[in-house]
Amino acid sequence: MAFLGCHIDDALAEKFAAMAAGEGGKSALMRRLVEQAVGNGKAPAEGMLATGASRKVTIRLSESELHLLATIAAQRGMNRTQWIASLVRARLGFSVQQTHDERQALRAVARELNRIGGNINQIAHAANLDRLIGCSVKIEAEAIREASACIESALGELRAALKRNADYWERR
Repeated sequence: MAFLGCHIDDALAEKFAAMAAGEGGKSALMRRLVEQAVGNGKAPAEGMLATGASRKVTIRLSESELHLLATIAAQRGMNRTQWIASLVRARLGFSVQQTHDERQALRAVARELNRIGGNINQIAHAANLDRLIGCSVKIEAEAIREASACIESALGELRAALKRNADYWERR
C-alpha cells in the first residue's frame, strides 16, 4: 500500500486532527478525501463525504424487530447503534466496517508481519555485512522456508478476515 503525506501548518494540522477524530481518524478521513478527489468508484457519491460531528437519527421498530436487531448486532460483537451505523455507512459506500474483534485480529496479523519483516531485515543486514567483509554468506534455507510459511499464513488470515467482513456487509 502506498503512503501519501504532506507538510502543513501546525494549526491546520490540529484543526484537521480535531475534525478527523469523529471520522475514524486522520488516515481514514484522508483516504476518503483522496478517494473522493480521484473518483475511484468506491467513494461515496459527490457531496456525501462525512464531515463534522455526528448527528442522531431516530427510527421506529417493533419489539420483534428490535429483538432481531439486538441478536444480529450481538452476533457481530456490536450494540444496536453500532450495527445500524455500520450498515448505513457500508451502504453509503464508506470503507468496510469492522468490529472490535476484527480490528484486534488485523492488528495481530500486522504485528506478526512486522516481526517477520524485522527478522528478514536482520538476515539481509547480516548477509550484506558478511559480503562486505569478504566472508561467505550462509543463510539457512529452512529459516527462509519457515519465514515464508509464516508470511503466507498471516496473509491467508488477513485475506480471510477481510473477505468475511466484506461478505458480511455486502449481504446486508
